[in-house]
Amino acid sequence: MFLLDATPRLENDPKSVKVQLTTGEGVQIEWKDGHRSVYTFKFLRDACPCALCEEERGKAGRKAGEPEKPAPGTLPIFKPAVKALAAEPVGKYALKFSWNDNHDLGLYSWAYLREVCPCGECARKAG
Repeated sequence: MFLLDATPRLENDPKSVKVQLTTGEGVQIEWKDGHRSVYTFKFLRDACPCALCEEERGKAGRKAGEPEKPAPGTLPIFKPAVKALAAEPVGKYALKFSWNDNHDLGLYSWAYLREVCPCGECARKAG
């Protein structure tokens, strides 16, 4: 686990960020306005904001964080559990993860993470 210097600089910046690599639990963010977000690593990998993943989700009609759906009639294929192998701050505006599937292109900005917050309150507002 590491703590990031998340000193508020913009309206939607986090107050604190905890990335729990060792336990594999995910990321917890307390936002400047008091809102709290909890993201599993699986959710974050399925919400990767890189152009490649955005295009793939768009073609499949999936929302950020929504897992891939197997094609009808196909047998499920074993995939190792999603794990973040590393996480690093990108300036003071984003996080970057290195995933166990060798993907590391997405920059998860604070604005993006707030936009895709999976909590019930945010889901009701978005839905």
